[in-house]
This record gives sequence, structure tokens and C-alpha cells, in this order.
Amino acid sequence: MLVHEQLQSGNSLLDLRIATSNVRPVAGHVLVLVHGLPRALGMGRQAAGLLPELAEHLANESGWLVASGTLSGVGGSTGTFSATQWRADLARILERVETSEQQISLAGFGFGGALALATAADDERVRGVATFATPAHLDPWCGPAEEFHHSVQIAGVVGDDAELLPAEELRRDVLAIDPIAAITQVPPRRLLIGHGADDLEVPVSDARDLLAAADGRAELRIIQGAGHQLRADPRMVATLLGWLDRHR
Repeated sequence: MLVHEQLQSGNSLLDLRIATSNVRPVAGHVLVLVHGLPRALGMGRQAAGLLPELAEHLANESGWLVASGTLSGVGGSTGTFSATQWRADLARILERVETSEQQISLAGFGFGGALALATAADDERVRGVATFATPAHLDPWCGPAEEFHHSVQIAGVVGDDAELLPAEELRRDVLAIDPIAAITQVPPRRLLIGHGADDLEVPVSDARDLLAAADGRAELRIIQGAGHQLRADPRMVATLLGWLDRHR
């Protein structure tokens, strides 16, 4: 069952979908899916498009409650992207799904994985993190400030041009998230690092750098033949389901 809600996060109104299973409910476990940052023309509307379906599938197969929210400027959510705003958005989603009896895990894709690691580093409510195709080094991932700024604009994650940070400031705001530093703070909480062997956007070496920063205390899964887009890859889904099943 998939329920649609809206959450206020600052000036943004976020779309949130919460999937539950009537087949095999597992009490006390919540997974929050975190989409990445779209950087191609017009992709802001589609960046999280597959996640509600994935949430429903994961909920039915695992029994976990699975939440999928679209962050500011993405999909049907209002507002404008910044790393600071997205961190606030994710904190707001955690606030919504948290209860005193539930353990929360995060599964992030691309930049969403970096966001999930940064959130977990500062929030002990997060008991596990899975990352997929996540950059370990955001400086080269961003590229030059003006190019990054332009990519955010053309992707369509800007609700109001007046709210979009200037190029250098926008880039600095993203670089304030340090996946390498953040992942050192997550163990002994559970960690899964998934990556496509043929990822042309984020090199597979980034996955190994994240594993090294976690002092090897993570599961690493390199998916052969897979590129950057892992959300619909059945091998990724099976990997994530196995991880959920092992951490009931």
C-alpha cells in the first residue's frame, strides 16, 4: 500500500510517499530512499520518478516501511535546490517517519548517498546507510562552479531564480558535505556500498575510497556491467533486499 503525503520544509512543500506491506510486516524498521541530484536538461521532474514504485516493491518484499520523498525542486515538490535545504528536507522526512519503536535506515543514490552519509554522521537515529553510485569526492564531481550552477538550472530544480545561490556559494554549500569524513562516523552502524563497474559519471574507485574510509567496516557490492543509473537494476534491488533481510 502506498500513501501520498505532503510535508512543509521551510518554504518548500515536499511530496512524500510511504509504502507498507500487508503481506509480511516487520515491526520496528523504516527505510528512507534518497534520490540524487539531476544535472541533465529537464531531469528535475523525473529524478525521483522510479522511487515510489521501488519503495512499494521493497516494502512488499521485506516487510519494512519504506518512505520515498522528493526534495526541494524535484518532482512535484516546490522550492529550490541547495545542499543545506536538502539536508533540512531529509531531516524533516526523518522527523515524520520516526517513532520511539522504529529503527531508521537510509538508502541514497548518487548525491543522495552523500546526503545520507552526512545525515547519519550527525544523527544517531539512523542505524544503517546504503549508498549506490555515490561520489566519495564532491570537488571533481561538481566540476567548475559556473558549470555546476548551469547544470542545476537546466535540470529544473529551481523553483525561484531568486532563491538559487550564486555559483561559487552553491558549490561551497555542496562541498560542505564530505562523504569521506562522514562515513568514518557511521560504523559500527551497518553500511552497504553499491556501485556499477561501468559507471561513467562516478568512478568505481570512489566506492573503494568510501570502503577504505570506513576502515573496511562496510559491505561492498560492485555490480558488473552496470552504469550509473542503478535504481531500476534488478541486481541492485536484490542487493538492497538482501541487506534489509540481514538486518531485521
